[in-house]
Amino acid sequence: MCDNTAQKAWIERTFLKRECVHIFPSKDPTRCACGQLVTQHVAIPPGANSLAEATPLVQIETPNDKWSVVKHTRTYPTDSYGIIEFQGGGFINKAMYIRVSYDTKPDNLLHLMVKDWQLELPTLLISVHGGLQNFDLQPKLKQVFGKGLIKAAVTTGAWIFTGGVNTGVIRHVGDALKDHSSKSRGKVCAIGIAPWGILENKEDLIGKDVTRPYQSMANPLSKLAVLNSSHSHFILTDNGTCGKYGSEVKLRRLLEKHISLQKINTRLGQGVPLVCLIVEGGPNVISITLESLRDEPPIPVVVCDGSGRASDIISFAHKFSEDGG
Repeated sequence: MCDNTAQKAWIERTFLKRECVHIFPSKDPTRCACGQLVTQHVAIPPGANSLAEATPLVQIETPNDKWSVVKHTRTYPTDSYGIIEFQGGGFINKAMYIRVSYDTKPDNLLHLMVKDWQLELPTLLISVHGGLQNFDLQPKLKQVFGKGLIKAAVTTGAWIFTGGVNTGVIRHVGDALKDHSSKSRGKVCAIGIAPWGILENKEDLIGKDVTRPYQSMANPLSKLAVLNSSHSHFILTDNGTCGKYGSEVKLRRLLEKHISLQKINTRLGQGVPLVCLIVEGGPNVISITLESLRDEPPIPVVVCDGSGRASDIISFAHKFSEDGG
């Protein structure tokens, strides 16, 4: 038992959550600039600066100051980690999760994944990027994509990284994982890295070392997103904002880089190969592709041609570019 207590203590000492502690005017008078409804805003803890206490909830013209994570949020030990039990869909799928600050050090995360989540270091890391809005893949393409992805993951003992929420490309990855797990015993390690602030029903996940039921049915009226129930692990990144993407981008990139530098074959001195897989997507997917190829060493990018938008543009450009770029 003592080991578990020590592990809990380590997690709460190492990983933090962030709360906005100011009510900062925004264009929408009912919301703080952090995105949270003023009425639901976390109470400002005693001992926080008295300035915040005195902020009246009126639109203050503060053109010289913008809401910022650094100035307007505070960190506290994480209060959300454990096991999610996804409800609905006839079978209960479980996943491990943790809420962490957006600036968490990647070596601490990897330590958690290997020690606490007991994952084997991967021999390949497949990072999936693409559209966040829902889109359809032609059935044939969807089948080829799903089969190829799972086969690559199973045969190499890969980890698959996605954005974790049940929309866009992540939903297609989830369908492939679900299809695989219903046919065979082996569970593929699929890790979703999603912003804490974008999650529907995140209140259900608050608790230390808990097992919590989680509804994976999205509310059609909500701007928030639900987690995809076919993933095995979630890292939920927190920068004190609510309803906004972005807190996950840098953390995911740094974690991927850190994993790729781990020596899996010490004799050959090899790190973990990282591959970027892109499906559909918007302008940010083009930026991700460029960044991957410019990385040192370059990260190979696999483009799912025919999936639409950014992927098709990149495929087209590649097909018609001169030899040598």
